[in-house]
Amino acid sequence: MPQSTLTASKKRLKNAVHRSDAASRDGMLERLFTFAFKGLVYPQIWEDPDVDMRALRLTPQSRMVTIASGGCNVMSYLTANPAEITAVDLNRAHVALGRLKLAAAKYFPNYETFYRFFGEADEKANVAAYERFLKANLDPETTHYWEGRDLANWGRKRITLFSRDLYHHGLLGYCIGAGHLVARLYGIDPKHMVRAKSLEEQRSFFDTALAPLFDKRLVRWATSKKMSLYGLGIPPAQYDALVSGNADGNMSAVLKERLEKLACDFSMSDNYFAWQAFGRGYAPQDGGTTGKSGPLPPYLKRDHFEDIRDRAGRVRVLNRNFTEHLQSVGEDVLDAYVLLDAQDWMTDHQLNALWSEITRTARPGARVIFRTAAEPSLLPGRVADEILDRWTYEAEESLELGRQDRSSIYGGFHLYVFKG
Repeated sequence: MPQSTLTASKKRLKNAVHRSDAASRDGMLERLFTFAFKGLVYPQIWEDPDVDMRALRLTPQSRMVTIASGGCNVMSYLTANPAEITAVDLNRAHVALGRLKLAAAKYFPNYETFYRFFGEADEKANVAAYERFLKANLDPETTHYWEGRDLANWGRKRITLFSRDLYHHGLLGYCIGAGHLVARLYGIDPKHMVRAKSLEEQRSFFDTALAPLFDKRLVRWATSKKMSLYGLGIPPAQYDALVSGNADGNMSAVLKERLEKLACDFSMSDNYFAWQAFGRGYAPQDGGTTGKSGPLPPYLKRDHFEDIRDRAGRVRVLNRNFTEHLQSVGEDVLDAYVLLDAQDWMTDHQLNALWSEITRTARPGARVIFRTAAEPSLLPGRVADEILDRWTYEAEESLELGRQDRSSIYGGFHLYVFKG
C-alpha cells in the first residue's frame, strides 16, 4: 500500500477516536485503541443483516451507504437487490476483506469454493484458491494487504488466515477465545451451548454454567478495565456509554445481560451469532444431502450465491469515513444509510457534520439505521433541532427490531425516516 494512503487511513482513524490530550489517562487509552484497531478487528460483522433489511425496506432502486466492517452485511444486503451499495470503513483490513469477498463472489468457480473459503475458512485449499482465482483479479492495495505479513500472523502472509480459521483471529476472534479460556479455567466449556436442543436447554446452561462466571472476582476485575473490550471494537467513549446505562455502573453486569439475550432469546438453530460466540465458528453444514444445515449469514447460504455473484459489481468498498464520503455525493440521491454503532464514538461536532450531510443527500423517505451501546437514541439534544426535525424517529419499530436482533450485544436499535 502506498505510504500516502496508509498515512491518510491512520489520520482518519485518529480523528474518529481521539478526544483527549495524549498525556491524559483517557488520551493514552484512546491511542492504545487506535493502535489495536489498525489491524483486523471483525472477521465477522456483529449486527444482524436480516433485521437491517427489514428496517431499510430496500428496493431495486435503492442506493445506500453503509460502514463496511467485516463485509458480511454488505454482501448480505445484495440479497435484497438494491441498485448500489457504497461501503466505507476507516480500517484498511476491513476494506481489504470486503473487496476480497466481492472478488470471491465474482471469480470463484462455484458455491462450494466460496463457502469453504468464508464459511469454514480453515483449509490450505483456500490459499490455493486465492492464488488461482483471486490474486490476479484484486486491486493493488488489496493484493498488498493479503500478501503482506505482520507480527499478529507470526510473519506469515495474511491470506493464510483462511487456512488457519479466520474466525479465531482478528481482535474479535482473540477476545472470544480469551472468554473461552477464562470460562475453562473455572471448569466451564462454552461450546456445550451449541449442543442445546431447545431454548429451555439453552436457558439452563446459561443460568447454571455461564451466568455465575460474571460474579467471579477475576472477571469483574478484568471487565472493569476499558482495554478489556478493545477486542470487541469498543473504544473508551463507548465503554463509558455502556457502563452509564447500567444501574450498578458495572461492566460485568452489562456483559452478563447482553450474553443472556444471545444465549437465551433465540434458538441455536437460527442464530449464527451464538454459534460464533459459543462454538467459535459457523454451524456444520451437511452439503445439501439432508436439507438440514445450521444457521448462516444470508450471503453464505447456497440459495443466494448466484444472486450475489450477479450483483457484486454494484458494490464499492472505500477506505474513507462516512461524512467524508457523503461530501462527495450530490443532493437528494440516497435511500438508505447504515451507521452501525459508529456514532457512539463521535463528538457533538462530528454528529452534526454527519447528519447535515445525511440530510442533504437523502431522498424523501430515506431510512437511517444505527445501534447504540446504551438503550436510548443519542441524537436528541446533540444534533441540532433544525436537522433532526426533518426526520421521524420510529420509536416502536426501533424497539421491536432491537428485540429481533440476534447479535444481541447492543442496548438499542434505531430507525429514522426522512420527511423530505
